[in-house]
Amino acid sequence: MSWYKKIFKKEEKESLDKGLEKSSQGFFEKISKAVVGKSTVDEDVLDNLEEILIASDVGASTTIKIIERIEQRVARDKFVGTDELDQILREEITGLLLENPHAGTGNIDETKKPYVIMVVGVNGVGKTTTIGKLAHQFKSEGKSVVLGAADTFRAAAVDQLVIWSERVGVPIVKQNMGSDPASVAFDTVQSAVANQADVVIIDTAGRLHNKVNLMNELTKIKRVMQKVIPDAPHEILLVLDGSTGQNAFEQAKHFTAATEVNALAVTKLDGTAKGGVVIGISDQFQIPVKYIGVGEKMTDLQLFNGAEFVDSFFKKR
Repeated sequence: MSWYKKIFKKEEKESLDKGLEKSSQGFFEKISKAVVGKSTVDEDVLDNLEEILIASDVGASTTIKIIERIEQRVARDKFVGTDELDQILREEITGLLLENPHAGTGNIDETKKPYVIMVVGVNGVGKTTTIGKLAHQFKSEGKSVVLGAADTFRAAAVDQLVIWSERVGVPIVKQNMGSDPASVAFDTVQSAVANQADVVIIDTAGRLHNKVNLMNELTKIKRVMQKVIPDAPHEILLVLDGSTGQNAFEQAKHFTAATEVNALAVTKLDGTAKGGVVIGISDQFQIPVKYIGVGEKMTDLQLFNGAEFVDSFFKKR
């Protein structure tokens, strides 16, 4: 439960509040309309609340869990006023997030050196930007980082990663366009071991013809890396675009079926009213949401903290 108690820095919290502003505003406008003329939380209010949660991209199965929790509260407390609804919702969603797997307070397991992160996700979700911001975070913590440009199917992907490596000031391993991605991954981990790097971040292709091809490619990359580091990769980080709402759920289904994803990053939450997607994805996939993207700045990729997220989501503007 350490992540629940973790104290956010003031600037982190302000960034989170600002990033979730659209989601929070839209949510409260709908809640206010749902309870107009009602003094207690009754069946009508709960029906309206169910629609609001689904419309906020929390997802159907997670919404049902939240509604059931509130129904239990109403049954137990006999009288629940609509003025208490915000607080009850906050408590029940926080409780739900606490029951789901979470990533802890640290970025990486420091007993693994180098710690190998394989980043997966479709094109356009902010994968390369997430890698750049992660590299910046690790470097600012005094860790040495090596990037691997294993998305060799798109010249733009390699070029973007090169720009980020120069901006952050970390080395990158790359090969020619169309090279074998597994070969790039192998060279990257070999270079990291030789140079005693702390962290390796490998970019992978976002689009292959079908799930079988995707699975084969990711499996091959893992197998080749394991020739150098037997337990690599230590983290398979799936990047999802929060602004796509239900589409993010579909992408998560696709990639979790193709490879053993064990961490999630949900990006672009600052430009959308679909912040509820984080709650649903955390609950539905039972995979820790490790990072959330709440802005453009290098520091706006934050370690996810469920309690702080709910606090910002429920902040009255």
